[in-house]
Amino acid sequence: MSDANNSKERDGHPPMGHSSGTETRPNTAVSAAATDPFASPVSSRAPSIHHQPASPSSSKVSFPDSSSSAGPRRSILNQTGFGASAFSSARSSASRLSAAPYTSPASPTTSAPKTKIPRMKSHMLSDANPLPKPWLEKKNPRAVFSYWIVYVIILLGIAGGAVQSYFVYIRVPLDKRPLCLVFDENFENEATVFGEGGTFFREVNMDGFGTGEFEMTTTSRNNSFVRDGKLYIVPTLTADNIGMDAVFDGTVYNITDCTFNITRPDNGHIYKDGQRIFDWPSYYRSCSAVSNATAGTVINPVQSARLSTRYSASIRYGRVEIRAKMPTGDWMWPAIWMLPRDEVYGSWPLSGEIDIVESRGNGLRYTARGSNYVQGSLNWGPAPNLNGVSKSYSWWTDKRKSFGADFHTYALEWTPEFLRIYVNTRLHTLLDMRFNKPFFQRGEFPDVIFNGSSLVALQNPWINGTNATPFDQEFFLILNVAVGSTNGWFPEGQGDKPWLDRAQSPPLDFARAIGQWYPTWPSNLEDRAMVVHSPSRLDTKDTLIGIDP
Repeated sequence: MSDANNSKERDGHPPMGHSSGTETRPNTAVSAAATDPFASPVSSRAPSIHHQPASPSSSKVSFPDSSSSAGPRRSILNQTGFGASAFSSARSSASRLSAAPYTSPASPTTSAPKTKIPRMKSHMLSDANPLPKPWLEKKNPRAVFSYWIVYVIILLGIAGGAVQSYFVYIRVPLDKRPLCLVFDENFENEATVFGEGGTFFREVNMDGFGTGEFEMTTTSRNNSFVRDGKLYIVPTLTADNIGMDAVFDGTVYNITDCTFNITRPDNGHIYKDGQRIFDWPSYYRSCSAVSNATAGTVINPVQSARLSTRYSASIRYGRVEIRAKMPTGDWMWPAIWMLPRDEVYGSWPLSGEIDIVESRGNGLRYTARGSNYVQGSLNWGPAPNLNGVSKSYSWWTDKRKSFGADFHTYALEWTPEFLRIYVNTRLHTLLDMRFNKPFFQRGEFPDVIFNGSSLVALQNPWINGTNATPFDQEFFLILNVAVGSTNGWFPEGQGDKPWLDRAQSPPLDFARAIGQWYPTWPSNLEDRAMVVHSPSRLDTKDTLIGIDP
């Protein structure tokens, strides 16, 4: 009995000694006979809605059967909550969560209808003021007209520009006649360039060439030479040869090989009082100089070169191309130009002058068009003090760099109907002159002029010519680098100009300011010189100097 009571206390029941007489003892015999002693108690959790029988392939773990067992023993791992079927069911259910929506056990084939969420209404809108919809309204005709008129005007502008471009294009005069090459210098041999019968003739002079230039021109190889297929024209200091003191005082300088007798009309002879005499005063000015500090005279402070085709080639109408690089340095005046071979209509400017290109060596900051400008012009007039160049010149500019930074092609196209000068392309035109009226009429000159003693009627020297006169004769080519002048090419008061054109001795003032301008001259010959490129170094289309009649 004590063992029985103790066992009941261990099972959680009160001992018999403490029970009341009214307690009813539960009948366990029936429940033990009706149920499996190894069955799991009923779980309070709801059964899985996706319960499936165990898979035949599932692994099973069970206790071995015993002969003394009252009935078949079941493995607790074979039950729904612990067996392989439960793991298989859970795994299968997890794989179906992303493939099919959840179905209620009560209605596995139907789903609840989705409720449409109303759009949030803006707090900025008011029911009293409906949202305007102008695209549904009828458009104002004036607004439509003002809209389309802009596009119509744009289209008319494009069409008008196209028509104008077309007519300008077809009206551009071109010389389509065949041309024959007069000469084409390669600068391969200096002897054939400057020698006896050479292409270029070196003019030697000290008189300033009528424009008051400060340099003398020489035959020295210091000032003109050929190297590597290029022609160089280089200005240098006279003091490098004779010293600075000799330039300013006490020296008589006779230039070697003076060409006054060759280049002047009638070999330097003039008519005075009806007699033909030699012009000695002009000869002395051209071939010698005296430095005298008391008189304020100096020897030309700069030496340079002037080359021409006076005795080798000239043309009347045709084409000229020169590929050259301009020099840099204050107060340099490079030029590629043409003069008449025979002064048929009289001395300059009656017989004309063609300036293919002129420039200034002053830097880009120079206020009177420095080295980033090139100019083309025609000089012509019925009297020495009347020049119509102001009606026949123009220029082209490169705003970013000097024309001394690289080589450029300067071209002249010349026919009886027009004359055109340009750099690199016809779009960069320096001058486009149509010979559509006589030059005497074009100049609008006065009816009378002062001849030095009295007023006389102005005569038309080209009265028997054509609209192209005086540019209807043979012209030859000139290449030179001048320095300074008194003809106004360098305007007064521009760029700290160290001399005045009307001063007593401009060359003296220029020489005294050598410390101001000489440092601007490059020591490198490629930059100080005007360099003319040989066509043998270029494409065959880039002819250096082709003069075609």
